[in-house]
Amino acid sequence: MSNSKKQKYERYIDKSSIPGHEEKSSSGKTKFNVNQAKIDDVKTALENDTNAPSWLKGGAYTEEDNPHGLADRSDFIILFPQYREQYLKENISQIESTLAASPYYLKVSLNCKEGKMVVETTEKTFDPFIIFKGRDFLQLVARGVPFQQAKKVLEDNVFSEVIKIGNLCRNKEVFTKRRQRLFGPDGSTLKALEILTGCFIFIQGKTVSVIGEVNGIKTVSEVITDCMNNIHPIYHIKQLMVKRELKNNPEYANVPWDKYLPKFKKSVNKSIVKKKNKKLKPKKEYTPFPPAPEKSKKDIAIETGEYFLSEQEKQRKKEVERIEKQHEKKIEKKKENEKLYQPPKEEEIQRREKLIVLSSRMTA
Repeated sequence: MSNSKKQKYERYIDKSSIPGHEEKSSSGKTKFNVNQAKIDDVKTALENDTNAPSWLKGGAYTEEDNPHGLADRSDFIILFPQYREQYLKENISQIESTLAASPYYLKVSLNCKEGKMVVETTEKTFDPFIIFKGRDFLQLVARGVPFQQAKKVLEDNVFSEVIKIGNLCRNKEVFTKRRQRLFGPDGSTLKALEILTGCFIFIQGKTVSVIGEVNGIKTVSEVITDCMNNIHPIYHIKQLMVKRELKNNPEYANVPWDKYLPKFKKSVNKSIVKKKNKKLKPKKEYTPFPPAPEKSKKDIAIETGEYFLSEQEKQRKKEVERIEKQHEKKIEKKKENEKLYQPPKEEEIQRREKLIVLSSRMTA
């Protein structure tokens, strides 16, 4: 851009938003004063300027914007898990043809021995940012995202993020339960998030792959991290539904939305509170001496005198004990049988007579 054009647009730019032109507060911290009206003025000035390139106005970056190509070649290495090897072998030709076509002109190579893919620029590549798009595309394919969905990242204004959730929970059991919350019953929670944010969400192992616009990806990442920190995604979904209704209504465009958004109180699990409030067991009295060791079978046998008996005497003793136990059981059984033949007590006879009289009155 020439000096005259720079001077033309300089008057619209708020220098406080440029690094090196920040205002310092009394505490010494940097203050950024971004004036939205001035930004809008710059945008309108660019739109009205016929000599400004199309990509500067928000259009597509074409080959005419960079006819000489890139100054140097660049590449990225993407690793993939072993279970994904078979899928990549079957679809590598499709991936290569997609990235090699216009307007991408990227080269892909698959190395199954080392478990990696390499994406690099070619002589025909003119877009300096497309190499990052190609890297993101291969990352998504390596994480298990279907080819047709991952291909959307190559479009303009479509981005992706791979969110790591494996280290957000204290143990595996809690992790699996909270990850299941993201799916919801029959995948309803995940589907609702996709509709409200306009993003494609794919959960695989300890990562969540998100494809969509910047604002949608930001919202999804907040919901996912909160879910892993024990905040249910249904609360976020309710807020997003209200926000969408307010956004579609022009009456609420310049009104703060805080009072319209639902607010939720933190519920306390009573079972956890009971466990916390459980009384501690009283401590035993401190004794400086260690407890006496438990007696072994040999020690007990020496105390009772069995240790000094011969084998015949031991067998005879066991036989005597067995006969005594049998005799005791016989006596108990005899007592139980005698109870059946004992006459009832007077109190029992009187109680039965009363019942007979009452039953006769009821029938009469």
